[in-house]
Amino acid sequence: MIKINEAFISETSVKAKKSARSRMNFNFHKEDAATLQRMLNAMEPDTYIQPHKHENPDKVEVFFALRGRLLIVEFDDKGEISDYVVLDARTGNFGAEIDPRTWHTIISLEEDSVAYEVKDGPYDVAVDKNFAPWAPEEGDEKASDYISQILTKLKLV
Repeated sequence: MIKINEAFISETSVKAKKSARSRMNFNFHKEDAATLQRMLNAMEPDTYIQPHKHENPDKVEVFFALRGRLLIVEFDDKGEISDYVVLDARTGNFGAEIDPRTWHTIISLEEDSVAYEVKDGPYDVAVDKNFAPWAPEEGDEKASDYISQILTKLKLV
């Protein structure tokens, strides 16, 4: 049994802070071929996850807030925000499920934020995500400004 407690979540958060990408997964599934992918996803506010969708193969993705505040944003095909939710267990917004073929991103709104993530498998890096052509790529110097624009548009800053 893997126990998801404060110590375990904190350990994953510490690893995220030390990571060059400011995030860290802990995979519960034993192999990439597993048909159900389950993981902790610890994220710091300075991480960037390029908007993407799971299509061909289609996959459902679910996030549950275990600690902190996480913004889930969905977009239309032109990159306009179509829906969003701030996940925060303290306010009763526990999770969000994202349909296949839906552009989305997740943004950490406070330090030490951790989500429990569930996604259809198997995982194959070559086809797992279709990245949005209208958003900066990970590592692009424009990524920080892009996140700021989203937060401003949603009045979260």
